[in-house]
Amino acid sequence: MKVILGQDLKKVGKKGDIVDVSEGYARNFLLPKNIAIEANNNNINVAKAKKGSQQRKQQQAVDEARLMAAQLKKVEVSIIVRVGEGGKLFGSVTGKDIADALKKDFNIDIDKRKIDLKNDIKSIGDYEAVIKIHPKITAKIAVHIIAE
Repeated sequence: MKVILGQDLKKVGKKGDIVDVSEGYARNFLLPKNIAIEANNNNINVAKAKKGSQQRKQQQAVDEARLMAAQLKKVEVSIIVRVGEGGKLFGSVTGKDIADALKKDFNIDIDKRKIDLKNDIKSIGDYEAVIKIHPKITAKIAVHIIAE
């Protein structure tokens, strides 16, 4: 019997998949618990339309992320910090500081957890930060640390 899954099931399929299962499994487990619906012509058309819509949304999110990455490559952030002897900072510059500077200077709102610094920033100089915009798309920005 063909059914359309309403949620992911181990060893059966993912949500929205049209799978062939035994008649008893479908009638006694999947259908009564609303885990799946019967795959008739109407339901198949609805499932295909949902899957197409979902793919378009994912593609749109990827396109927006690419556009954002292109804009971020042009961005250079300058952060003014207090410095002690020998050019050492009081504390360090973190992803939160970079996110705040992006918000203040360029009105770009990025979550601090998506900003990845290779090394801790504990002295004056130029650094590079990697921003994870999308699971597959990242952008690098230049970070300039300047003494107060």
